[in-house]
Amino acid sequence: MTHPAHPAGTHAHAPHTHGGLNRRAALASIAVATLLFALKAWAVVSTGSLAMLGSLADTALDLVASLATLLGVWIAAIPDDANHRFGHGKAEALAAMFQVVLISLSAIGLGLRAVSQLLSGGGMGEPDTGIAVSLVAIAATLALVTYQRHVIRHTGSLAIATDHVHYRADLVLNLAVIAALALDHWGHVPGSDALFALGIAGWLGWGAWGASQAAIEQLMDHEWPIEQRERFLAVAAQHPALKGIHDLRTRTSGNRDFVQFHVWVDGAMTVIQAHHVMDEIEAALAREFPGTEILIHPDPEGHVDHQPLGAQDLLTQGLDGESPALLVQGAPKG
Repeated sequence: MTHPAHPAGTHAHAPHTHGGLNRRAALASIAVATLLFALKAWAVVSTGSLAMLGSLADTALDLVASLATLLGVWIAAIPDDANHRFGHGKAEALAAMFQVVLISLSAIGLGLRAVSQLLSGGGMGEPDTGIAVSLVAIAATLALVTYQRHVIRHTGSLAIATDHVHYRADLVLNLAVIAALALDHWGHVPGSDALFALGIAGWLGWGAWGASQAAIEQLMDHEWPIEQRERFLAVAAQHPALKGIHDLRTRTSGNRDFVQFHVWVDGAMTVIQAHHVMDEIEAALAREFPGTEILIHPDPEGHVDHQPLGAQDLLTQGLDGESPALLVQGAPKG
C-alpha cells in the first residue's frame, strides 16, 4: 500500500509546485552567475588580480553548475513512468555530484596558480574596479541565497541545496577578494593577493567535500536520521490494532521520501480488515510525514521473514544499537 504526498519536513505544497519552485531557483542562479561572470571578467582585465581571477573561475563554474542544477531539477520533476517507478529524484543527486567535481577542479587550479605566484612574485593594477565589482557580486549573491533558502525550505531539493552551499561560499570569497585587493595595493603587503587566493582554493575544496556527502548518501540509499525514524515508528505504533513493527527501511530520492515496513496484526483478521488497518496507519503517517511514499506489509502476529540481515530486532535494540526505540510487541496504544 502506498500513500504519495510531500517530503517529510517541508510544507505541504503540491509536487508540481515543487518542480516549478526548483526550476525558478535554478534559473535565478543562472542569471546571477551570467551577470557576475561578465563583471568579473572586466575586473580581471582591469586589475590583474589573482584573487579576482579565482573569483572569476568560481563564477564560471557556478554558471556551468547552475545549468546542471536546472537540468537535474527538471529531470527530477518528471512524473513516474513505466521504467522509473520510483520517479527521477536521483537526477538531483547526480547534478549535485557534477557540481562537486567542478568546484574541486576549480579549487585545485586556483591553488596551483596561487603557489606559482607566491614563488615568482607579481603585482596588479588599480583595485577600485575589482572592489566595486565584488560589492555588486555580494549584493546579487545575497539576494540569490535568500531566495534559494526559501525554495529549499519548501521543496527540500538537494540540487538547489548544493547550489546554495557554494553561493554562500561566494559571499566569503568576494569579501576575501576585497581584502586581498586592499592589502596588496594600499597595505603594501607582498603576496597577499596570492595568499588570499590560496585560502579561497582551500575554502572551495572544503565546500566541495561537504556538498558531496548528502549527494552520496542519496545515491547509496542511506537511511533516515535516527530521530526521524524513531518519530515515524512512534506515530505508526499508535494504532490499537498493531501488535508490532519490524523490517523498517527508509530512503530519500531527490525531494521524495520512501518508507517500507512490516506490521504484525491479529492472524484472525480478514484481508479486508487488515487492509482497513493499513489505510488508517497510512493516513496517520501522511499527516505527520506529508509526501512520504509508504509501503506496509501486514504479517500475522509473531511472523518474521527470514533474511541474512533483517531489521526485525531494530525496535527492541534501538535504532542506534544502544537505546530502545519502540517495543516490537505490546506497542503503545493511542
